[in-house]
Amino acid sequence: MTDVGQVERNTQNRVVKLFADKLGYDYLGDWQDRRGNANVEEGYLRSFLKKQGYKAKVIDKAVHELTKAAGVQTEDLYDSNKAVYNMLRYGVSVKASVGENSETVHFIDWKNTENNQFAVAEEVTVRGLNDKRPGVVLYINGIAVGVIELKRSKVAVEKGIYQNLDNQRDDFIKPFYNTMQLVMAGNDSAGLRYGTTLTKAKYYQEWKEKSDEEFEYLLDKLNKHEIPLISSLGNHEAGAQFQGSA
Repeated sequence: MTDVGQVERNTQNRVVKLFADKLGYDYLGDWQDRRGNANVEEGYLRSFLKKQGYKAKVIDKAVHELTKAAGVQTEDLYDSNKAVYNMLRYGVSVKASVGENSETVHFIDWKNTENNQFAVAEEVTVRGLNDKRPGVVLYINGIAVGVIELKRSKVAVEKGIYQNLDNQRDDFIKPFYNTMQLVMAGNDSAGLRYGTTLTKAKYYQEWKEKSDEEFEYLLDKLNKHEIPLISSLGNHEAGAQFQGSA
């Protein structure tokens, strides 16, 4: 049973419901007690690649390359996140076997967005040096691309931002963020703020809407047609600026 406060749970329920009911995201469930939660859920990804027509050996090699990059723990998060971003945006080149021609495998169908699986899960327990449990995680074809931490109105939205920043530290679940393109925090009174990985708290941006409309505005932006475009504009150059700013 989750230990999220009831007020925060109500806000979270509303956001998840909007993703699932209004935008048609697949609801994957409450993953607090699910074992093996990862930033690349291979079952969903392999199902997508199979539907795209890739052969089994090609899928095996491509998924291996992506999961290896997504699981890197030793590199700077900016570098590992950028490496994964390039794979998501441009695909990876693999050979089914020696002597065969290389084939580029695309993990996201950028041309036909309706072919992608958009999904949402909540209370996603992630194992690390210290386990953490992001509140809401967004997936494309099983790849975690967005995370949202929601707080009740009386708790400053900055608490959710710092929670995201703590999660990205070496002593928590930094590798989980190797795939993230949007890192968000919000509450009902202050609305929603967003950044990329390693964005410092003072550089988080506000959605330019009235505070009581911002959650729905986010959902409208993260619909089945626009989330790949947002992901493609992951703004790694800006991320470097945020990372290096005092």
